[in-house]
Amino acid sequence: MSVSVGIEDPRQDDVVALVEQLTQTLLELTPAEACHHMSVKEMAGADTTVFVAREAGKAIACGALRLHSSDTGEVKRMFSLPETQGKGVGRRILQKIIAHAEEAGLTSLVLETGWNYEAAIRLYESSGFERCGPVLDYPEHPESVFYKKPLAAVLEM
Repeated sequence: MSVSVGIEDPRQDDVVALVEQLTQTLLELTPAEACHHMSVKEMAGADTTVFVAREAGKAIACGALRLHSSDTGEVKRMFSLPETQGKGVGRRILQKIIAHAEEAGLTSLVLETGWNYEAAIRLYESSGFERCGPVLDYPEHPESVFYKKPLAAVLEM
């Protein structure tokens, strides 16, 4: 599997389709009131960096880093097509997000995910994220779990 991961504009047709599939999948797994989706328009904002994984030119996975302050970023919209899950593509995207956050001088990453998203929970916990209480302005909800990861900001010399 030869996969490239890079920063891309989420408004491309194939990325829009990927994000739509992510949203549909989440709505099948989680009640709407517990979903905290970003639209493609929001993902294209200046405060968000979108990473897309491609195989043979096809968008197969995505993830985003949304800035909330000068020191805190949020991992958003992580998704891999079902046929690519379990092959390390999501991990590569998450690693790119973490590296980008550190290069930007952030000192922590946070995220919200569903309590029943077992693969996501394994990925985040194995990547150094620790469970915590609600982050940012998310409400406490039985369908949600929250994570935080301290970062070592990369200082430019």
